[in-house]
Amino acid sequence: MWTLIMRFSPAAIALSLLFATASSMSVGKKPDYQIDPQSLKLSAEGDAALKTGDAEGATGWYETALAVDPLNRAAYVGLAEVAKTQGLKGKAIRFYREALEIDPNDQSIIVAQSEVMVAKGAIEAAQKNLARLRVLCRADCSGADRLAMSIDKAKEKPVVQASAVEIKPVVGEVEPKKE
Repeated sequence: MWTLIMRFSPAAIALSLLFATASSMSVGKKPDYQIDPQSLKLSAEGDAALKTGDAEGATGWYETALAVDPLNRAAYVGLAEVAKTQGLKGKAIRFYREALEIDPNDQSIIVAQSEVMVAKGAIEAAQKNLARLRVLCRADCSGADRLAMSIDKAKEKPVVQASAVEIKPVVGEVEPKKE
C-alpha cells in the first residue's frame, strides 16, 4: 500500500498544482472599480480630446491609458470611437472586440460593435451579436431593438460586390501625346 502511495504522489501533486494555477487564471481579471486611477484619468483626457475633434490627441491619450492598465475597457471603446470617426470600420470592430474580451456581457459595447458591423456590411456577424443581446437582455432592450431595426434596413439595401461587376478590357491603339 505504501509503495502505491509513493508511486502516484508526485503525479497527484503535479496535477493538483496544475488545477490550482489554472483556476486562479480566470480569477485574475480586475473589475472596473479596480482599474488604475491614472489610467482612468488618461482615458478621460482622451474623451475630452475626442469631443473637441482632436482624434490624433485622443488616440495618444487612450493608448497611454492602456499602457498604464491594459484592462481599461473605456480606453478600448474610445479607440473604437476614434476609428469610427476616421471611417476605419474594421479597426473599430477590432477595438470593440478587445473591450468585449475584458467584459463579454457589456450590452452597450455589443450594440456599438454591431452598428459598425452593419455599416460595414457584415450583416451575419451583427445578427449573431443581436442573438447574443437577446439572451443577455433582461430589462431594457432598447439597444437590441434599435440594432434589429438597423439590420432590417441594411437587408433591404442591395449589396454590390466587386465580383459582381464585370470588367471588360478595351484593346486599341493609343495616340501619342502631343507636346
